[in-house]
Amino acid sequence: MARGRICPPMRELSARDLSALSTRQLLALDQAHVWHPYSPMPAREEPVLVESARGTRLRFAEPVEGTREVIDGMSSWWAAIHGYAHPALDAAVHEQVARVSHVMFGGLTNAPAIRLATRLVQLTPGPLHHVFFCDSGSVAIEVAAKMAIQYWRSLGRRRKHRLMTWRGGYHGDTVHPMSVCDPKGGMHHLWSGLLPRQVFADIPPSGFATSLDPRYVAQLAELIAHHAEDIAAVIVEPVVQGAGGMRFHNPGYLQVLRELTREHNILLIFDEIATGFGRTGALFAAEHAEVSPDIMCLGKALTGGYLSLAAALCTSDIAEGISRGQTPVLAHGPTFMGNPLACAIANASLDLLCGRDWAAEVARIEQGLRAGLSPAAELPGVVDVRVLGAIGVVQLDHPVDMALATRTAIRSGVWLRPLRDLIYTMPPFVADDTDIDAITRAIRAAAQVA
Repeated sequence: MARGRICPPMRELSARDLSALSTRQLLALDQAHVWHPYSPMPAREEPVLVESARGTRLRFAEPVEGTREVIDGMSSWWAAIHGYAHPALDAAVHEQVARVSHVMFGGLTNAPAIRLATRLVQLTPGPLHHVFFCDSGSVAIEVAAKMAIQYWRSLGRRRKHRLMTWRGGYHGDTVHPMSVCDPKGGMHHLWSGLLPRQVFADIPPSGFATSLDPRYVAQLAELIAHHAEDIAAVIVEPVVQGAGGMRFHNPGYLQVLRELTREHNILLIFDEIATGFGRTGALFAAEHAEVSPDIMCLGKALTGGYLSLAAALCTSDIAEGISRGQTPVLAHGPTFMGNPLACAIANASLDLLCGRDWAAEVARIEQGLRAGLSPAAELPGVVDVRVLGAIGVVQLDHPVDMALATRTAIRSGVWLRPLRDLIYTMPPFVADDTDIDAITRAIRAAAQVA
């Protein structure tokens, strides 16, 4: 009789064993076994081991560049808007774990998920009445694409299966999200020829406060009209294109897209995974344009950076259209969908956000970023400095030396993670004026050497 493999106890590392290892030993294990995002295996760049975090500070396991504690200028990839170890979020974790940490969402439901869905419907703009919970932002984009395509198939419009977007965007790393990332300047060019072929407009003209370019509006109109029979949905990041280049555009282009998609019977999807929950100075970036999409994707800051959770919201027309189709269900069901622990923390995060004047916090951060980053415009190699809400960007005329820029920022007491030709920050909303001053000084220092 076959016997199951017994895990060799001498080779296992318990939490106690790990605590006894030195930082060097842990990093050696990391290099041997852990594959980090957007990195080769084994890694060429040694990561920094974080021992703990509290407020806006990350504490390293040992000094790096003579520094043990740094301000997190990235909000852990834009998610930890309340900082770390927040008492209210910690309490939500403990209270929910004592009840139930996870239960399947098929045939069962739970109160935190019900409450969160109801609140998201109330908070988001317009007629977004239905919430599909996802594990991550990328999966939320997958679900949004499937919603749009299945909606048209349910109506007998099978030809409408393509997505349209504008260049310069980033929507995630799974198949449909990759297909609507920038096909040339993005990181997914390796998959060209294998991904679905989508429709791309040019990058929207830069500048949040610039006037609409009538030539660009005409291009959008012509492209949408030409492909109207094939396009299921237009998907864009509203107001701010995130990891594709940290570009800002006039909200008026969102109004143009809303009008054109309605005229040509096309759905409109807003990817608010990076911009949602106040990052741009509005609770959702769509509010800058006073328009509502047919589908909206949320993630990142939804749980305040504690656990991975995302959502795709849609209108009743879409939900009812799918339900009337030959396959009357949305063919998607993540194992951890509606996870009660993640939903409980998301509810606590929304309590924190809506229970204080977050708009004033973001406006204060914006003012500090403008004041602190404006001198960077005079530095050699800097081609642009831009700020919107709690987003500050310094763009260089060359790719950033990430290792050198990172070490320089750490010496200034700040954690930054540059991107291509950008040194940027998305600080926690709880960052005070001293934090913002330190972050902007670190960005200027990094820009001088990178």
